[in-house]
Parts: sequence; C-alpha cells; structure tokens
Amino acid sequence: MPNARTDGEVLTTGWSLSLGSALVALVIGGAGTTARAQDMEPRAYANTPVGINFLGVTYAYSSGGVGADPSVPLEDAELDLHFTVLNYARSFALLGQSAKVSAILPYSWVSGSAVVDGVPVSREFSGLVDPIFKMTTNLLGAPALSFEDFPSYRQNWILGVSLSMSVPLGRYDEERLVNIGNNRWSFKPEVGVSKRWGPVTVDVAASTKFYTDNEEFFGGHRREQDPLYAVQTHFIYSLPAGAWAAFDATWYGGGQTTVDGKTNDDRQSSTRLGATGVMPLSRHFSVQIYASTGVSVRTGTDFDTVGIGLSYRWGGGL
Repeated sequence: MPNARTDGEVLTTGWSLSLGSALVALVIGGAGTTARAQDMEPRAYANTPVGINFLGVTYAYSSGGVGADPSVPLEDAELDLHFTVLNYARSFALLGQSAKVSAILPYSWVSGSAVVDGVPVSREFSGLVDPIFKMTTNLLGAPALSFEDFPSYRQNWILGVSLSMSVPLGRYDEERLVNIGNNRWSFKPEVGVSKRWGPVTVDVAASTKFYTDNEEFFGGHRREQDPLYAVQTHFIYSLPAGAWAAFDATWYGGGQTTVDGKTNDDRQSSTRLGATGVMPLSRHFSVQIYASTGVSVRTGTDFDTVGIGLSYRWGGGL
C-alpha cells in the first residue's frame, strides 16, 4: 500500500518548524534593504496527532551579498551569519481539524564588510533576532486525531491557513549601519494546499507579509515598507523508516521602502531553491538538514544557507 505509514513517519510529519522558517530578517539600516533567508517550510500543513509537543534546536550558516538602492553609497556589501534557533510547537484540535502553535527564538552572530562613500568598513556583533510566533490551522482534509487513531489516516487534499507575527525584541541601534532586530512588527497571513500521491506529496503556499513603520530608522528617520509577497512549492518524497526528502522553491517580490516620504528603488524580486531532509533517530528524536541558494536576484540579497537541526517530540500518547 503506497500510502501506508510507519510509526516513524507519523512522528515526523508534524515537525514543520524547518530551518528555512528559523532564518529570519536582518536589516541593513543604511541601505534601506533587508537581508533575509525567506521561509521554505515543507509539510507546514501536514496532519499531526493532537497533543504532540515539538522542541528543536537548529544551527545554520548563511553567507552572501546584499544589493542596495543604486542611489545609496553602499557597495560590495557582504555578510556572514551564524544562527542558533530554539523552536517549540504544540499540536491541538480546532473545529475538528488539526492545528498547532509555534514559537521561534533565534540568536545570531554577524560579521560584515562594505564600502561606504568609498571607505571600507566592517563590523562584528551578535544578539537576539526578533522572535516569531505562529498559528497554523487546517480547514479541510486533516481531521484532528489521537495518536492511537492516527495510523489509519491517509492524506489526500489538505487546505490550511496560518498567521505569523514577528515581535520587535531583537537587538537594534538606530545609529548603526547593520542591525539584527527590525524595530517594527510584521504580520504574515498564508494559505497552503497539500496533495499526496503515494509516496509523493506536493505543497504550495502563498503569503503576504505586512510591516509596521520603523520610527527610529538609521539616523532618526521614519521607514515604511510595502507588503512582501511570496509563493513557495515543495516536492516531498517519503522514504523508508519515516524519513523524507524535499525539493524546495520560493519566489518573493515587493517590499519597496520609503524613508521620510522618499521612495527608494529597492523593490525586491528573488527566487531561491533548496533541499530538506529528515531522518528519525528514534521514537522521539529526529535530525534535519537543510540547504538553499539564490538563483535569481533583482534587489535584496543573494545568500547561500546550510544548516542542521535536532528535534525532540513528546506527549499525546507518544
């Protein structure tokens, strides 16, 4: 039976706090652009037994260049970023369908260099990145089931929605060119669809991220940003013993900024490709690896990212 699940696969389907969603925005203050590893989250809407808790720790490394508004005297900007991320999620029932809440707490070490007005500059620093809180609920195709009843579940179509919120608690200094925190709130509603054919599952999700204004932007200015639109697709293949691998792709665009009423030429448009793999180590533990790269960049960032994470699951009869 191609859709039959092992216990290992049951345990891994709900772990949707991927490394991609852990890598959150970093602000390049003087340039008015953002350096972000956009979310790539396979199985974000996969059904999960209710009452399961997920705790994960991730390490990831990103390196690349930052494009700026051509009117800004910033050239050859390069960043190296090291992340450690603590993730927590819990699944529960909502209106008869599976749902989950999650929290992401990242910490980052950053080193960077650039040429500003013809002068080479560099900086190294570290600090808390803005934490992210997320609520995900399925609307169709993912009934809320106990751990005991879950092995009889067979996925067909799943429709789900989510809302993510970043809280401006990260390290921020308006007098600095490079910051970790954003000094503003953001809200990202998303709708996702998942369809399974035997061992193959295809996920598609579309989102829009909205930003509040930064009233203390570099040098004491006011910075506004248009919504950022994104579409991500994942082709997931189920492997023996509950392991799975995914090919990930995402496009994002928009996000043009305005500083004190002056619009910057920094509308973003970028395509990224990546891969994710998950391997259960035991009934409670699994390991995940992740890599992504930019393949088409207009204005914004061109980063390569690799990472590894370990997750632990408990509760709900597990």
